[in-house]
Amino acid sequence: MTRRQLKLGAVLTPTGGPGHPYTWLDPEIPGDASVDIDWYIEYARLAEQARFDLVFIVDSQFITPDSPPHYLNRLEPLTLLSALAVATEHIGLVGTLTTSFNQPFNLARRFASLDLISRGRAGWNVVTSGDSGTAGNYSLEEHYDYATRYGRALEHVEVVKALWDSYEDDAFPRDRDARRFLDADKLHTLDHRGEHFSVVGPLNIERSRQGQPVIFQAGDSDQGRDLGARIADGIFTHAPSFEAGAAFYADIKNRAAAYGRAPEDIVILPGVTVTVGDTDADAREIERTTQLADNDFGRSLRELGRPFGWHDFQQYDLDAPFPTEALQHAERSFYTQAKKITDLAVGRGLTLRQTVEALNAPKTSPFTGSAETVANELQRWLDGHALDGINIHIGHPAQFRRFVDEVLPILRERGVVREDYEQDTLRGNLGLPFAENRYTRARREGIDPAPLPGTTASLSASV
Repeated sequence: MTRRQLKLGAVLTPTGGPGHPYTWLDPEIPGDASVDIDWYIEYARLAEQARFDLVFIVDSQFITPDSPPHYLNRLEPLTLLSALAVATEHIGLVGTLTTSFNQPFNLARRFASLDLISRGRAGWNVVTSGDSGTAGNYSLEEHYDYATRYGRALEHVEVVKALWDSYEDDAFPRDRDARRFLDADKLHTLDHRGEHFSVVGPLNIERSRQGQPVIFQAGDSDQGRDLGARIADGIFTHAPSFEAGAAFYADIKNRAAAYGRAPEDIVILPGVTVTVGDTDADAREIERTTQLADNDFGRSLRELGRPFGWHDFQQYDLDAPFPTEALQHAERSFYTQAKKITDLAVGRGLTLRQTVEALNAPKTSPFTGSAETVANELQRWLDGHALDGINIHIGHPAQFRRFVDEVLPILRERGVVREDYEQDTLRGNLGLPFAENRYTRARREGIDPAPLPGTTASLSASV
């Protein structure tokens, strides 16, 4: 039996994302790293040399002065990834784009372009946007409610996937002698009329060598998990412990099976922070020192507002019970996260000050220790089906290099991490099947293409 191999992703937030407001103080990190293409190319190439599967670009489109440094000044994901596509050869290129504030046709075209530019290495992280203030940047008075956000997301993704199948793989004979560029029977329109979108199609770009970009999804609510199990090839999540990771893993795989999908066709990659030291004790001290350096009560109090729709917590008495009424402001924001914070405060009887202090308190990562300890723990999680891979946050560059130089060689010697790239697409390297064209499959099986969720008109045959 072939050993399962750990998939590797690198999250690029150069000057510091949520909870890391002072990462940019590291002298190894340029102050403008989040808009410096040379920084991204350097670390994408370093990850590629280490045989990572992908680099991941997070995104959101609403900020306040209290947003993390990386969020305040950063490059648009697909523009950035297109530059990385011509600066790398093997590594996957995954970017976040929202279904709430993008139209399916435009998004499908942009990702299909990245997939061709990169020769089959593109991936789309599907989000519904938690920052409710984003609505104001798109001519809306308020953000969609949860049900609408996830209803739009499902229909949006299915429309995008259908548009990516506008051409079958052999639609372009490009026969000069016959003066025949296109086989018109292999071009398909869409004529979709749904609850949220109406899209005629077809898309004016051919499929890539992996068929379609890989679809990722990140969401821990019940709706988010269900969406991921239904449409995603990969799941980005957070797993604070082995037990939590294993429970999430089993839940997603079971939900996928309930939708008639093969559970092995979804890879689960929690985001992790790895700290490597000469000894376990040394690593714990590095971890503690790093977290304390980011600990700023005033800033944390202000940032607490983000999952609550940027509600202002500075208006409350710090030593009074946590203001549970703030949860109502999270209904169109990061409600799942806000509910967890509220439940923590109420369950422990914490004041607002104590809640912020609890959230700020140094937390030990399962992946902190000597190189041997970190390698052992990663292997335990993989073998115990708590994950299929990891998304490692590139924070302080020295720590990322220690992971690459000290931990990966141990895992590689054990056969847990690949020696070299075995495929030439992101799907191939993640062990995912080629995305067969829906019309090719229907012809092969002698059936009509399945209608899209929410559609009021069936898919047309061909133009």
